[in-house]
Amino acid sequence: MMMEQLLRGVFQVITPEELKERLTSKRALRIKLGVDPTSPELHLGHLVLFRKMRAFQELGGEVIFIIGDYTGRIGDPSGRSSTRPPLSEKEIEENARTYQEQALPYLIPEQTRFARNSQWLASLTFEDLLRIASRFTVAQMLQRDDFHQRFRQGNPLSIHEILYPLFQAYDSVAIHADVEIGGADQLFNLLVGRDLQRAYGQEPQIVFTLPLLEGTDGVKKMSKSEGNVIALQDSPEDMFGKIMSLPDEVMWKYFFLLTDVPEKEIADMRRACEEETINPRDVKHQLAGLITQQVHGKEKARAAREHFLRLFVEKEAPEEMMEYTLSEPRLLIEVMVEAGLTKSRGEAKRLIRAGGVSLNAHRIDNLEQVVKPGEPAILKVGKRRFLKLV
Repeated sequence: MMMEQLLRGVFQVITPEELKERLTSKRALRIKLGVDPTSPELHLGHLVLFRKMRAFQELGGEVIFIIGDYTGRIGDPSGRSSTRPPLSEKEIEENARTYQEQALPYLIPEQTRFARNSQWLASLTFEDLLRIASRFTVAQMLQRDDFHQRFRQGNPLSIHEILYPLFQAYDSVAIHADVEIGGADQLFNLLVGRDLQRAYGQEPQIVFTLPLLEGTDGVKKMSKSEGNVIALQDSPEDMFGKIMSLPDEVMWKYFFLLTDVPEKEIADMRRACEEETINPRDVKHQLAGLITQQVHGKEKARAAREHFLRLFVEKEAPEEMMEYTLSEPRLLIEVMVEAGLTKSRGEAKRLIRAGGVSLNAHRIDNLEQVVKPGEPAILKVGKRRFLKLV
């Protein structure tokens, strides 16, 4: 169960055998995450990493969150086809200032340490740098896909970019990392960390990479530069609305990486959507509620859902309507009869078959449709009958 929890959603682990062995040791493992302060906002892509760090903490691990104030001056070239302009010291400081307060709510404070890599990188001498660089060859660096492509295509590849993985690797040496967590695009850098730790006589860190989370466009990696970010500092209403705007196909990865919904339940919901027995929009309502609640709390998530319904679903609904309180899951046709929207179950079924019943503006076709408490919704029967489910 312990391994199952840690490995959920993981892209690659190097190596699982080392992980099992290290988890059986009695000392607390040091879990490293390095983030360059390229933007003042952290986003749901970072939350994927925080959740995995929290899982390690619940097994007794210590998280060392490294803010790359020094490496940020170089600019991580990962996945880029051109040189990234380095950040100024002012930009770095402004961006880094908010990272601790944004990350800490998702971690166990007593098992979390924040550090800036300028603490050790700024004191390296030129001789130190030469010693580190001597551990690697140009051929090794060009094995990295983005470096290799730029070199082959004749695009500029600066020396300072080649040094970036070495600086990130030295972070692992400086803190004696046991595990380093990163996105799938960081695999090369994390492996360089293993190699450099060996060169310094340390036990190599276990590499944990996670899939990259697509942004609101459903295509590109979530990034402020792509304009597709769902930020942790977004208001509950904005966060809920952005999640509802996701393409249907992307929401399954969000369920898998950002919620604790069991894998079988996710698979069952996906199958039901494909078979058109449930509406994907209703499933997305659940997703938006779970993620917004995780970031903002239950009450704000509920208010955000109601706000979304008012804006996008209740446009045609009257300002005042009857309310029906659900204390347990109920068949929709039973609710329709009890609330007086239809005279009988038979009439309710006929209306559903005729396409005259909708829930949150989505037509109901399933005669066995169930409505649940805690999921505010607007039920419309025919053209003028409305009921608010609470």
